[in-house]
This record gives sequence, structure tokens and C-alpha cells, in this order.
Amino acid sequence: MAIHTSLSPAFLPVLLSFIFSHPTSFTAAAPPSSLLSEAEALLKWKASLSPAQSLLSWSLTASNATTNTISPCNWSGISCNSLGSVTEISLPTAGLQGRLDSLSFLSFPNLLHLNLSSNTLTGNIPTHIGTLYKLTSLDLSTNNLYGILPLSMANLSHISELNISSNEISGKLDPIFFTNWTKLISFQLQNNQFTGNIPSEIRLLTNLQILNLGGNKINGSIPWEIGNLVNLNEIVLSYNNLTGPIPPPLGNLSSLTILNLYSNQIYGSIPPEIGNLVNLKELDLYNNLVTGSVPSTLGNLTKLTFLSLIDCQLSGSLPQEMMNMTNLSELYLHGNNFSGDLPQLCHGGSLKRFTAFDNHFTGEIPKSFRNCTSLTRARLNGNQLVANVSEAFGVYPHLIFMDISDNMLFGELLPNWGECKNLTKLQFSGNMISGRIPPEIGQLRQLEVLGLSSNRLVGEIPKELGKLTSLFNLTLNDNQLSGQVPEEIGKLSNLEFLDLSMNHLSGPIPPQLGDCSKLHYLKLSENVLNGSIPFQIGNLVYLQGLLDLSHNSLNGHISPQLAKLIRLEKLNLSHNMLSGSIPPSFEGMFSLQSIDFSYNALEGPIPNSKSFQKAPIEAFIKNKGLCGEVQGLRPCNASSTGHADVKKGHRVVFLVILPLLVTSFLLFVIVGISFICYQRRRNIEKGILVRSNENPFSIWNYDGIAVFEDIVEVTEGFDDKYCIGTGGCGKVYKANLPMGEVVAVKKLHPLEGGDHFDQRSFRNEIRALTEIRHRNIVKLYGFCSHARCSFLVYQYMERGSLASILSNDEGTAQLDWTLRVKIIKGVSHALSYMHHDCTPPIIHRDLSSKNILLNSELEAIVSDFGTARLLIPDSSNWTMLAGTYGYIAPELAYTIRVTEKCDVYSFGVVALEVMMGRHPGELISSLSSPNREDILLKDLLDKRLSDPMAEVAREVVFVVSMALACIRLDPNSRPTMHRVAQELSVGGPSFSLEPFHALTLRQLMDLKV
Repeated sequence: MAIHTSLSPAFLPVLLSFIFSHPTSFTAAAPPSSLLSEAEALLKWKASLSPAQSLLSWSLTASNATTNTISPCNWSGISCNSLGSVTEISLPTAGLQGRLDSLSFLSFPNLLHLNLSSNTLTGNIPTHIGTLYKLTSLDLSTNNLYGILPLSMANLSHISELNISSNEISGKLDPIFFTNWTKLISFQLQNNQFTGNIPSEIRLLTNLQILNLGGNKINGSIPWEIGNLVNLNEIVLSYNNLTGPIPPPLGNLSSLTILNLYSNQIYGSIPPEIGNLVNLKELDLYNNLVTGSVPSTLGNLTKLTFLSLIDCQLSGSLPQEMMNMTNLSELYLHGNNFSGDLPQLCHGGSLKRFTAFDNHFTGEIPKSFRNCTSLTRARLNGNQLVANVSEAFGVYPHLIFMDISDNMLFGELLPNWGECKNLTKLQFSGNMISGRIPPEIGQLRQLEVLGLSSNRLVGEIPKELGKLTSLFNLTLNDNQLSGQVPEEIGKLSNLEFLDLSMNHLSGPIPPQLGDCSKLHYLKLSENVLNGSIPFQIGNLVYLQGLLDLSHNSLNGHISPQLAKLIRLEKLNLSHNMLSGSIPPSFEGMFSLQSIDFSYNALEGPIPNSKSFQKAPIEAFIKNKGLCGEVQGLRPCNASSTGHADVKKGHRVVFLVILPLLVTSFLLFVIVGISFICYQRRRNIEKGILVRSNENPFSIWNYDGIAVFEDIVEVTEGFDDKYCIGTGGCGKVYKANLPMGEVVAVKKLHPLEGGDHFDQRSFRNEIRALTEIRHRNIVKLYGFCSHARCSFLVYQYMERGSLASILSNDEGTAQLDWTLRVKIIKGVSHALSYMHHDCTPPIIHRDLSSKNILLNSELEAIVSDFGTARLLIPDSSNWTMLAGTYGYIAPELAYTIRVTEKCDVYSFGVVALEVMMGRHPGELISSLSSPNREDILLKDLLDKRLSDPMAEVAREVVFVVSMALACIRLDPNSRPTMHRVAQELSVGGPSFSLEPFHALTLRQLMDLKV
């Protein structure tokens, strides 16, 4: 009866409807039948938490344990009214782990405030939370709650602040909530899984000041009725699936300060009524389908501090009225089709970040730009802007990033650029800048990127650039620079990319370049350099992308030390005066994909390696006398030889032929014996399988004696020389079948004690495997089930395992960042399919880089799942520890419960391994340490590749952040594979990457993914 008296009459129909339509759910979520005191209810809930004794100081003292006046009012996080009844439970960031079900909300009839945010609570929001009819504020944000919002919450008719953000709550927003929550002031549900439309009943929330539904899957259009909520201060609907236009009635919300609609599919033009939002401080329309021009009324937003129109489809000129935005601090316009002149910005001196790259802006850089002394980042590259660089720019003491490449700038660079002490990137490439490079650039000790290529610069390269010890990218190519390459460049120990090509540089290549030990790319072509190639260049063992010294006047022999460049992919020494031979040691440069030695004075045999033998004749033409097995070159034995050579040849023939004859005889004897043994074994095995006329790879029509014999024959009785992999359950062999099929055959180890397989369980498992159809999961073609010889026939993967490629420097060179991201996406899609699209769900339990194969297109194929269950039928497979050390979820060390989140953990480890190029090892355990040392992301990534750039860098950052979320210690805090796959497919939320080299793991771990 107490329940009935605590419910408002308006809610009774809702509750009755819910009980009759969801009787099971209501019963399961109901609180204990006996009404507990407030203290007892709190203590019972504490006991259900894990670990119960270490989180809260709540307890019964000896003095009050025997009385009837037990009160929790002095307990931490608890507040009471004058009558001693609990009115507030506030335990944010208290380390709570457990569920809400055991907290009897019926015991708190006077509860007004409930704050359990930033804990690790899991499970559904219990239905009996609707009994807290006096509740005015509820904050369950940043937990791991899932399920749907119970309809009983509509009974919270006094609620004014509701925050359930950053959980996994799903379902649709029922109109009943908006009908009953008319007192809401703050409504925050961001970063959940809500779907469906925003109901038009939102018009009833006339007191609402904050509306945050961002980071969900809400679709439909923004209801025009939202324009009735005149008290709104903030609207955040970003990162959903909203469509339709921006409602003009939004212009009625004169109190609005934040309007955030980014990452949706909103289309149509920006309504002029936006200009009525005179108190607006933040407007973000990034990544939508908005078209047309920017309305001139936008200039009315004089209080605006943040404006983002990135990656829309806007065009036309920007209104000059934007000059009235004197408080603008951040302006992002890139990725559109804007044209015309830029407005006169920065009159208030407040502009800090300004990006307008990849548009069609013309005219001069605004004169006001010179006065933007607060500027920290500016990107105007990829336009047709005109300006004299001697006049257009001032001194920017806070400037970190400046890129105005690919415009029509002229004039000379002034020494005052040396006063921008915080600069990390300065890019003026692709302009018409003349004059000399100011030596004062050498004062920019934080500089990481200096790009002045494709201009009209003259004079020498300042030796002061050798002071830029943080520099990792230096491009001065395509200018008119002269003089020698300064030896001081050898002091740039962090330099990775150096391009001085297409200038008038002369003199020798300084040997000090060999001290730039991190160089990945070196291009000095099209100069007038002379002298020999310094052998110290061979010390640049990280050179990978290119070594290009072509079109110079280099002479002398090629140093064998260059063969140490085993990661190098492209080598161009053409159009010089090099003599002697190509060193035979170049045969060990396995990564070479492109070579060019043409137009020199080289002679002798070319190295005997694939990269040389398959090179086109154009790579060797116009030399003195190169020879070798290349079409167009003369064979090296074409010329006559002397008598000594003939005698030497006879000796070689004798030394080779005699051992071959002996070996052939022994081989004949072995083959004869093996054939006899094979015939005996085949007679034994003939009874194993029944011949079928169906497809030899049909799963339920056994492949029969023919295919079985073919597999045994082509693998020579499963000889180890055909073995391409070994695991705990068996060996994998490559079999080239006579019909032209190439398959992988996994021959299973017999059970201990020689026990036979349970044929029924074995077939059930096979049937489950055959129902899987996914492009990222290996295909099962057929099988043989017999105690004497059991094997599975799979699709053959040409590139082998991911582990083997990552451990091989030559293989790693094939996996650039784009391919690595693609591989991780493929694995996520495979696991998502297994967990969420298969009935019952399939848990891999042994995901590792060894069990991820790559096909000829370097796509990821997941293999080797479910094998342990195949090998141990009718046993408690779920209770046994299975997997590969280093990939096993930590909870399996103390619990027998295996869930999908175990695969999620393994996936996180694999994703980090792909990005790092090696197993993360102790990094994982160090991340959970409270005293961990923060690590730069760039120091974590595989050093065998150059750092990712632009859009690829953004994807790499998001992959790492997602991987870190997947290896969280608490399995309930890990995302599902469905969410991982979905987020990776869309690229995840937008966040700033600049500067990429300053991002840390702590920052990425703090991202909500």
C-alpha cells in the first residue's frame, strides 16, 4: 500500500500500463518486499558493491547498534532534513563498483538529490527509481549503465536537473517523459545510444535552459517546436544522425549562448534568423551538408567567440559584416567552397585560431591580420590569396602553427619571424617569396616543421638552421638556393624528412648528414653537387621512403656501406658520373621497390636480387658496361673468358655435379621407401571417408578418398616442409591441390590418451562455423573427422599472419598507416559480427596477431576461433582459461566467467600492437598505475614508419584512443565490439590534432569513446 500512496495520480496509468505490458521486467527490477529503514537500505546496498568494505565509511557504531535511532545523517555523502530523513545522496567519483538494483529507493520518500556520477556502476537503471517522486536532481553520468530508460521515470515530475550522459543507455525518447518533466531546467543525455526522433512534445519543457543530446544515434529533423523554449541557454545535438534543415524558429532563442550541431546530416542553408541570437558565444556546424552562402546577419553575433563551419558545402563570399565579431577567438572555415575576399578580422585582437585552408579565397590577406597578436594557429593554405609577406604579418609571440602554403604571396621573409619563439610549424611553400632565408629562423628552438619549398628564394642555406634541434621536417626544394649544403644540418638529430632538391647547391655532400640518424626521406636531386657519395650515408638505417641523389655531378665509387639501408624503398642515383660497380652487398636491400642507376659510368654485374632483376632496362641504360639477367642488358658471361677462367669453371662444375649425383641417389632410395610406406598408409585410410560426387569442398558431403588422397599426397604425408604455422591445437600446412586450389589444412593434434573425438559435438561445431559468412573471417571449405587423422580445410591466406609481418622489417614496410587502420577496422567488423550477428554469439577467446591473417590485398582475416571447444567436446569450455599470453583479459585470472568483453580486451591489445609494431607488453600494466609516466603518442608509434600526417593522423589517434578504451581493467567499462566497429567506420568524434607531436596517452585515455 505504501507504493500506491507514494505515486502521483498522473503516473498511475503509466505504471499500470508498464506492469501489464512488461510484467517480467517490472518484477525483476522491483525492490525488496519489506520496507527497510534508510540506514539499512544504504548498508545493504554498500554490501552489494565491490569491494564492499573499502569504498564507504558507513557503519553501525556500538552505541547505536542496539537502539532504534540509527541515523545515516552523519555518513559521508548523505544529507538529511530537520526530521532526520535522507534528502541527498551525493557520491560522485567515489569508486563505486556494482549495480543500482540493491538500493531500495522506496526507503527514501524524501530524497531530493541523487548524484552517483563518475563511478563504475553497471546494469540497468532499476524500474523502482520511479518511486522517488520528490526527486529534483538526478545525476548518473559517466558510469557503465545500459538498457533503456524505464518508463517509471516519467513519475519524476519534480525533476529539474537530469544527467545520464556517458553511459550505454539506448532506446527511444518516449513522449511521456517530456509530458511529465515540465520542470526540467537541465536535460543531459549525451554520449549514449539513444535512437529515434526528438519528440515534438519537447515544446512542453518551457523551463529548459540546457539541452544536451549529443553523441547518440538520434535521427529525424530538429523539431521546429524547439523554438518555443525561450529560456534555452545551450543546445548540443552534435554527433547524431539528424537530417533536415536548421529550423528558422531557433532565432527566437535570444538567451542562447551555445548552439552545437556538428557531425550530423543537416542540409539546407543557414537561416538568416541565426543573426537574432545576439547572446550566442559558440556556433558549431562542422561536418554537415549545409549549402549556400553565409548570411550577412551573422555579423550581428558580436559576442561570438567560437565559429566552426568546417567540412560543409558552403560557398560564395563571406559577409564583410563578420568584421563586427570583435570577440571572436576561434574561426574555422576550411573544407568549403568559399571565394572572394576575407573579411577584416581581428579588430578586437582576440583571434587565436583561424583556419580557412582548401577554399577559393582571393584578394589580399586582411590588413587587420597583422594585429592579431593573440594568434596561436593560422592555416590559410590552398587558396589564391595575394600579399607581400614583408607587410602582411606582424610579430606573434604566442604563435604555434602557421601554414599559408600554396597561395600567391610575394616579397621577402623578415628577420622578425625569429621573434615568434613558440612556433612549431612554419609553412610558406608554393608561393612566390624571394630574397634570402633569414638566419634569425635559427632562433625558433621549438620549430618542428619548416617548409619553404617552391618559392624564389636565393642565397645560401643559413648554417643557423643547425640550431633547430627539434626540427623533423625541412623542405627547401624548388628554389634558387646556392652554395654548399651546410654541415650544421648534421646536428639535426630529430630530422626525419629532408628535401633540398631542385636548387643550385654545389660542393660535396657533407658527411655530417650521416649523423641525422632518424632520417626517413632524403632528396638532394637536381643540384650541382660533386664529389663522392659519403659512406656515412649508410648510417641512415631508418631511411625508408626515398634516397634520391640524382641529377648532380657526383663521382667515384658507390660505397658498399649504402647496403645498410635495408628499409629503403626507392633509390635513385641516376644522372651522375659514378664509376665502378654496383656493390654486390646491395642484394640484401630487400625493401627496394624502385631503383635507378642510369646515366653514369658503372660497369660489372648487377646484384642478384629481385629488386634488381625485375627492374626495367631504363634503370641501367647509359652506363659503361653493366651486365646481368635483365632484359636489354647483356649477360655477364657473354664476353670471352681466359684459360684460367675455363679451368676455374671446370673445377666449379666438378664440385657441384658430384654432390648432386650422390644426393640424387640417396633421394631415389628415400622416395622408394616413402612410396611403400605411403601405399600401406593409404590402404589403412581408405575406410575413413566416403567418396562423393559433390563439390569436394561441400561441408556435409565428405570430400572422399580423392580429395583426401590429394591432400596427403601434395603435403607428402603432412611433411614439415609444407608446414606454415603451428599452434596449441595442431599444425597448418599449405596444400596445392591438383584442381588448382590452394588451401590451408589444419591437422589437429589427437586428444591426450588417444581418445576419439565426439563425432556429434564435432559436427555441431563444424555446422556453427559453416554458418559464418563474413569477409573478414576465414572461410572453412571442408574437414575430415577421424581419430586417426582429423583436419580442417580453410581458405589460404597469401601474406601469412599479422604477427609475422609486424616482426619483419621488410614486411612492415608494406603496412603504411592507412593499411594498418584498415586492418584494425577489418578485425573489429569480424568480432562485431561474431558477437552481435550470430545466434548464439561466438566468442573467439584467442584473438592475437598470430591468429589474424592477411590476404593478397592485405585485408585482415580472423582465424582459429572456437578450436578449444572442438578439441574438448562436452566439457566446460567456458570455465577453462584459453588464449595466448599477453592477449588474455585480466579478469580471467580471478573469474571463470568468459564474456564478449574478453575479446574486446584482446582486440585492444592487437590494435596497439599494430600501431606500435610490437606487442605493448608492460605498457598495458603501466597505464593502470596511478604514478604512471605520461607517454607521447609519437614515441609509442612504430618508428619504422614516418609519422602519420593530416587525415591519416586523425584516424591513427582515434584508433589508439579506442584501443586504450578496450583494455580498461573493468570489463564493464570497455565498449562493445559493435560500438568499436561503428565508431571506427565513421572515424569517431572530431578532436584537435594540432600539434600531433604533443599528444599524450593520458589525453587519449581521457577521451570518451
